[in-house]
Amino acid sequence: MTDPAASGRRIEQLLEASAAAGPAARERAEELVRLVVDLYGAGLERLLDIAYECGALTEDLLAALAADDLVSSLLLVHGLHPYPVEERVEQALRDVRPYLGSHGGDVRLLEVTGDGVVRLALLGSCDGCPSSSVTLSLAVDGAVRAAAPEVVRIDVEEGVADGSTAGTVIPVGSLTARLRAEAPPGTWADVAAVSALPVGSLEPARAAGLAIALCRLGDTVYAYLDACPSCGAALVGARVERALGSPVGTAVLACARCHEHFDVTHAGAGVEQPAHHLEPLPLLVRDGRVEVAVPSAVPA
Repeated sequence: MTDPAASGRRIEQLLEASAAAGPAARERAEELVRLVVDLYGAGLERLLDIAYECGALTEDLLAALAADDLVSSLLLVHGLHPYPVEERVEQALRDVRPYLGSHGGDVRLLEVTGDGVVRLALLGSCDGCPSSSVTLSLAVDGAVRAAAPEVVRIDVEEGVADGSTAGTVIPVGSLTARLRAEAPPGTWADVAAVSALPVGSLEPARAAGLAIALCRLGDTVYAYLDACPSCGAALVGARVERALGSPVGTAVLACARCHEHFDVTHAGAGVEQPAHHLEPLPLLVRDGRVEVAVPSAVPA
């Protein structure tokens, strides 16, 4: 299948190469690309018009088109995407809320400005959260960039208890989303199908050469680097259990070697020794598949 990002980079490389033959050659190459894009854009628009006139352009079809990465990117390029940017950003935030919730936090969309700036508020408490601003950037920035690549910047503000905001908690530069060829500071890797993960146990996975432990609790999946922070043993094989008196949907795991306990649903916080915590990785579930964000600088 065609990779839209790779194709875009290759087109840019070819345009740069054409510049070696002089400004006139580059102008001709750019005009050729514009004409081809306009031609296919007009054809795509006419295709949608025909489907609408035939009564086939249903909500289900629109949703399926918007969910396909390649088709969605083409619709965006030609201004034909069926869903406004605000709706797409809201959906992206719904995708990352389970991860933010594991850190005792949440995120709320404040507005999308006319010049393409997304303003978000981080809510709740992230006290004791071991995740760095880069890791949080991968969770929020990656999801929003994928859903709305036309966004030019993301501003994040800290939310207080009453839902108002109190300044910036993450450097704005670490949460920018621009139309550029460079990859964000990290890699999203497809690691497993949700249906293949048994509920209430740890399953091994690998991404970018890293050993990862996945834990599914109900419909929510959590990802951690596969290493006990106390003794260094692998987590896979540890017991996952619900603490006595704790609510449904929460769980702790007990390291098989040192028997220390860690809170699965709260960023892997240590139960006996709060200074010890698991290293969580941002996680998204798309089309029934688990994707994990591996930072370019992974905690030791």
